[in-house]
Amino acid sequence: MRMGMQVQPILAALRRHKAATALIVLQVALTLAVVSNALFVLHTRLAHLARPTGTDEANLFVIRNGWLGHDDGARVDARMRADLATLRGLPGVRDAFASEAYPLQGGGGLPVGIKRDPAQTTRPRLAISYFADEHALETLGVRLVAGRNFRAEEIARTGSFDKVAPASIIITRDLAQKLFPDSPALGRTVYLDGPSAIVGIVERLQGAYAGSTVRSIDEDTVLIPARLADPDGTVYLVRAHSGQRASAMRASVAALLAQDRMRLIDPGEGVLTLTQVRETGYAVDRGVATAMVVLSVLLLLATAGGIVGLSSFWVSQRRRQIGMRRALGATRGDILAYFRTENFLIVGAGAMLGVALAIGANLWLMERGELPRMPPWFALVGALLLWLLGQIAVLGPARRAAAVAPVAAIRAD
Repeated sequence: MRMGMQVQPILAALRRHKAATALIVLQVALTLAVVSNALFVLHTRLAHLARPTGTDEANLFVIRNGWLGHDDGARVDARMRADLATLRGLPGVRDAFASEAYPLQGGGGLPVGIKRDPAQTTRPRLAISYFADEHALETLGVRLVAGRNFRAEEIARTGSFDKVAPASIIITRDLAQKLFPDSPALGRTVYLDGPSAIVGIVERLQGAYAGSTVRSIDEDTVLIPARLADPDGTVYLVRAHSGQRASAMRASVAALLAQDRMRLIDPGEGVLTLTQVRETGYAVDRGVATAMVVLSVLLLLATAGGIVGLSSFWVSQRRRQIGMRRALGATRGDILAYFRTENFLIVGAGAMLGVALAIGANLWLMERGELPRMPPWFALVGALLLWLLGQIAVLGPARRAAAVAPVAAIRAD
């Protein structure tokens, strides 16, 4: 009630300081627009960072193996078979397979276009593929939710420039739902470079492009039954038994080098755990999240500083008015309520304008990138945060005003 009775005098006072009031309103509005969208970007980045790959990350590691010499595809394939047999026979190793890439690598996965009909004229559904064999699901630790695993006889040798036209494929559930939203995908035929039957569906498997801006296909993954016999090298994915990853990593490298010295495994980056891969793959996301936090804090501090500065200026300009009100019986609480109400009105006006700007900025970001639509409550939370910040910022100047003795205030002018 006390605050409501002071609205008319406050509005009259603000009309006499239109420029200063408009600047604070605009500052609050811009801060709300930027902070709301920054918090939303932070939210989306943190959600992206927390998503599981679908694999047994705690026990997985990769060996990036380069070949020395210039062997043909058949010879490379034979060496890969021998390596895999050695890795699978090591103590502490649960399973292993060879591929051209691995989850969150930051590149290397082969993008493929998938059509539901060979005569389809619209753009095919884009997905990321991994070469895999019958050991891939067990090695990765992914869960098969429908269908079956690959059979040994389905695994073919392929070269770097061969067409990708497998007779059977395994896809993720996310991709299955996008390809066939109204019917089961298992058993259906799709077209890559030729017809491929979907024989299995796994729950989740992230692609290799962790830092990609193409976030819409992160979990649209295809497993192709083949060994890529690349003369330049291959990637071995190895799953250790629980608690034995470190020893399995050392044993794996030693066993491979003992079997065939005509290979190159970088001592620094040639053997990586999937935990390390996650840290590296999401470095950009963590950097963006940190930048959003710093930006939001700086803007809020600047806005708080503006409110404190303006309120302090107005207190000094109104010492005679404050003193007269105190002399006429106004309490300290009345003076505090006056300045808090004034601040509430200014910040409220800025918040209303800021909500509109925040929504407009989000729509602009949606058009320029893959940022999803921001829920309205982000802007409302931002408005509440700014209102609380304004009340805290004005408290110091308001207390100084309330502490002025009536007679001293009048004599000062």
